[in-house]
Amino acid sequence: MNSQSPNTRSPGARLPRAIKRLMPIATGVGMIAIWYAICLGMSPEQRFLLPAPHEVARAFVEKGPALWNAALNTGEGALLGFGIAVGLSFVMALILSLSSLVRASLYPYLMILQMTPIIVMAPILILWVGPGLKSVTIITFLICFFPMVVNTTQGLISTDRNLVDFFRMCKATKMQEIFLLRVPSALPYFFTGLRIAGTLATIGAIVGDVFAGNSAGGQGGLGFLTIIYSAQFQIGALFATAAVSCLLGFIFVAGVIALSWLALHKWHDSFSQSDV
Repeated sequence: MNSQSPNTRSPGARLPRAIKRLMPIATGVGMIAIWYAICLGMSPEQRFLLPAPHEVARAFVEKGPALWNAALNTGEGALLGFGIAVGLSFVMALILSLSSLVRASLYPYLMILQMTPIIVMAPILILWVGPGLKSVTIITFLICFFPMVVNTTQGLISTDRNLVDFFRMCKATKMQEIFLLRVPSALPYFFTGLRIAGTLATIGAIVGDVFAGNSAGGQGGLGFLTIIYSAQFQIGALFATAAVSCLLGFIFVAGVIALSWLALHKWHDSFSQSDV
């Protein structure tokens, strides 16, 4: 009988995982090659529409100080709005989980808040709190708040009924039931909402900067640079701004994934059975 210990696998058995980890790099190289091919196939009159990768890299170096300063400003607004959304959404989810009557009373107004266009809210916020960081933070909060409330509330009301009955049979108080049972059970839902909000935080801050930002005193963010470079037809710098925006979004999402791993990897299937 031919048996082999899992710890003595041949190098070939580990090859699929190595290929899996290299695939994103290979895909990126392929996309850059296609990008160059498209640029070579364009006429000189069209070339300004799509700069080559090396032209974007050059713009990134030339505009580096302005880009990083704008990224810090955008990141500050995104972080503040995201943090406030996390705290208030958790409190609101606890309130909504108390009863179906509370949810029926408050949920329609949360939907109204979510469906109100930012382009309409921005002038109102400028009148109320003025342009700049405060308005950008509020806009980011509005974009991040709803998905976190929905996911966390769903987690709190989806606790295993048998465990709820067991807690009540043991005469646990309502606070014990919420914080010792429902909140831990809702953590996967909470972190799902957190990941969605982390993705939206940078987008919200950039949108807020476009509609309600303030460039005075070097406070302009990536949204402000987008308007400037677009108006000046600096397409390479515009692509570089988009790259920094993506990088900022990746940092937010990576932080959320790290927190999710710390909280869930020892007991939840989404991490404990992961093959990554």
